[in-house]
Amino acid sequence: MTLWMDAEKALAKADPQLKGLIKAVGPCTIKPEKVEIYASLLSSIAHQQLHGKAAQTIFGRFKDLYDGAVPSPEQLIKTKLPKLRACGFSESKSLALLDVAAKTLEGIVPTRKAALKLENDELIKRMTQVRGVGRWTVEMLLMLNLARPDVLPVDDFGVREGFKVHYGHITQPKPKELAAYGERWAPWRTVASWYMWRALDLSRVK
Repeated sequence: MTLWMDAEKALAKADPQLKGLIKAVGPCTIKPEKVEIYASLLSSIAHQQLHGKAAQTIFGRFKDLYDGAVPSPEQLIKTKLPKLRACGFSESKSLALLDVAAKTLEGIVPTRKAALKLENDELIKRMTQVRGVGRWTVEMLLMLNLARPDVLPVDDFGVREGFKVHYGHITQPKPKELAAYGERWAPWRTVASWYMWRALDLSRVK
């Protein structure tokens, strides 16, 4: 039995075109990351618009400032901008990192324990107040950190491209079109989105 077995069965019934993909890919493997929201946001900002290895290198230099660990908000807020820039962060990213710390200390960014009790819309509303954090970033956190079952990131390239490939479209669906189609996936849109990512992966190995 997998964490998402009920979702897989419901999606296959609600959308027969997904059934074959689910069978080909196998069980959904999303599991809660159980990382503090603050730390997840720092990592997300570090990885924005960068390839994985470059982001990991820069984030590694960042952690080296604090003996190899993710700093506490109290430590980070005291860090001078030139030190963050020296790690390889742009000025905009450096300011965003500092704002994550500030908003965490203010209580706008919740602890993971508190986040588990908040609705998706409330978390999106709160965390998009942080510099450099948009709706997509929060949606990824909802899906991968908190494992919320019903999130459809309509602006995500991979989900839209996977949809295009799997359903045989010539172009990617517009966000509104994807949202409308995705209504049939509720309340398991996170799992359906994961399968769209896998559809894209499969298309790349053919």
